[in-house]
Amino acid sequence: AYLSEKMRVRKLTEDVVHIPEDIPPMAIRPGRRVIERKILLQGRTSGKNWLYAESLIVPDRLGQDFRDRLLNSREPIGKLWLEHKTETFKEVIASGREPAGNLSDYFQIKRTGQMLCRTYLVFSGRKAVMMITEKFPENYFV
Repeated sequence: AYLSEKMRVRKLTEDVVHIPEDIPPMAIRPGRRVIERKILLQGRTSGKNWLYAESLIVPDRLGQDFRDRLLNSREPIGKLWLEHKTETFKEVIASGREPAGNLSDYFQIKRTGQMLCRTYLVFSGRKAVMMITEKFPENYFV
């Protein structure tokens, strides 16, 4: 709504992996199977990349249909939450700024350009089902 443009998801990577170390905010231990997902949100009309996001998703804390559609479609996570009428609670656990580095090419900015970032947990059924880190160029909203 802020950008007056519908968005589409461009999946960069999505892998099922076993976590090598504890992730206390999510209450998961080494060896736990998770989905690691990296995406870009792009404007459907402009094709411009507006947001980069990395997600850790605990699949066994989601319903089967939700999990299958998450893995096998290009649908945004938010749309799936709505369609499944899943109650969620989000808690921001970190925010800040950092150099764009390797993400600079996606946004056509310098590697030293500043990105705003935030990490939040998504809870459903009182369990952390996702940890999402979003990043976007600071100059998009100045």
